[in-house]
Amino acid sequence: MIKLVCSDIDGTLLNAERELSEKTISEIGKLKDKLPIVLISARMPSAMRYLQKQLDITKNPFVAYNGGLICINNIIKQSTTIPIELVKEIVNHNTDNLHLSLYNNDDWYVPHLDHWAKREINNTKVNPTVKTNAEVLELWKPKQIGAHKIMCMGDAELIGKFYDELAERFPQDLHLYRSKDTYIEIAPKQISKRSAIEFLISSEFNFEMNEVMSFGDNYNDIEMLKTSGKGLAVSNAREEVKRAADETIGHAKEDGVAEFLKLYFKNQ
Repeated sequence: MIKLVCSDIDGTLLNAERELSEKTISEIGKLKDKLPIVLISARMPSAMRYLQKQLDITKNPFVAYNGGLICINNIIKQSTTIPIELVKEIVNHNTDNLHLSLYNNDDWYVPHLDHWAKREINNTKVNPTVKTNAEVLELWKPKQIGAHKIMCMGDAELIGKFYDELAERFPQDLHLYRSKDTYIEIAPKQISKRSAIEFLISSEFNFEMNEVMSFGDNYNDIEMLKTSGKGLAVSNAREEVKRAADETIGHAKEDGVAEFLKLYFKNQ
């Protein structure tokens, strides 16, 4: 029996306008008092809270930064960051001058308001603070603050080269996700969406993993889908994600998640 629903956001829950459709809001509205609905994303907290508010699930947990930050009622329950010395190494290794956005909790720092930053502003409805990577490191150094996420953006060929270099140099320290050919999302090695759900079901809900339903579309969703009782890939998901899922459902832009929830819970 499904007791918890977890959903990725971008490419999974949002429509073509990168918004929650009325249908999605309606179907989740019918379920939200029957079982917890948890948003689980690579996004920062402030890029998730407004979606929680639209869905009227603000008292539910949410998982930001691919599992790096777990919050319930705006209280941080678990936080895992890339240590500042490692952030510094990554910044120094960026010899091709790729765009590196640095994130900690609700702070998002961009080196320039370039087209990469503007694209993310459009996608997430959040505005960053403009500071060079060096300035952010100086700001964080006294308190030894680390990064919940580093977003690397740039030319696909250069991104591929940087990915290979980081994978070879920091295999035990970093999770690297190429969410697009022009993006690398960099997170601490020890966290994932799966680990975040395992934390929640043991500390907050007392469920088993086989009682979890999860939805996703990208590489960082694979572990979550494989280990959930019901792992579902939207039809626009990457092929590797579809293979990891129990089932492929409708397209994200056509309310695939909402349609599946409607049919699945129809008689429950």
